[in-house]
Amino acid sequence: MLDAFTALSRGTRLVYGRGLRRYVYAPIAVNLTVYSAMLYYVVSHFGGWLESWMALVPAWLGWLEWLIWPLFVVSLVLIVFFTFTLVTHLIAAPFYGFLAAKVEVQATGRPPLDDRGLARTAVDALGRELVKLGYILPRALALFILSWVPALNVAAPFLWALFSAWMMAITYLDYPMDNNKVSFADMRRRLASRSWQTLTFGGWVTLITWIPLANLFLLPGAVAGAVLMWDRHYRGERDIAAT
Repeated sequence: MLDAFTALSRGTRLVYGRGLRRYVYAPIAVNLTVYSAMLYYVVSHFGGWLESWMALVPAWLGWLEWLIWPLFVVSLVLIVFFTFTLVTHLIAAPFYGFLAAKVEVQATGRPPLDDRGLARTAVDALGRELVKLGYILPRALALFILSWVPALNVAAPFLWALFSAWMMAITYLDYPMDNNKVSFADMRRRLASRSWQTLTFGGWVTLITWIPLANLFLLPGAVAGAVLMWDRHYRGERDIAAT
């Protein structure tokens, strides 16, 4: 049984092996550029954001400040991480879609069902990314609002962590599924039907994204890991017959 951690470790070795290594340079360059710009912005504004947020705590909850303050910090860090992730993947999506197609050929011996070529894959990947944003942003907004509600925001960091795992699973497992003509709605059904594999994979990818600088080099491995997970856990008999 292929678990999420094994898929990620195999995927990382795969993309840095012969034949695939050259396809990871572009997404790494994109991630490095976005990471540097957003890190500078966050460091220069983090203190002001935190002060403004804490000023909203009502006086009658002052005795809970020792608990609310760290929860606010965690929530703010998660929100920043969420924003960084969305921006990074929106820009890198065309490269990741193409990388997933190349990994599938090398890892499974089968080409993706929808072999659209580099240009069409890049354009369609951006469109699919916008579909994902349309799904993710309203739910992220609801969590963001919850993070500002006194007392209820105690649960916000835990909900953000769970949501981040689901979001990462959707983000990465969608690359091989999109390449194989699996609709976004069908993809969500497949992910939900194997919730343990889905959330553990998304959870590991979330942890990877939190490793400073190293994450820039590990995320292409997550794309390859998603291809392995797709082939082992989510590819149906009809998908195999269609190839």
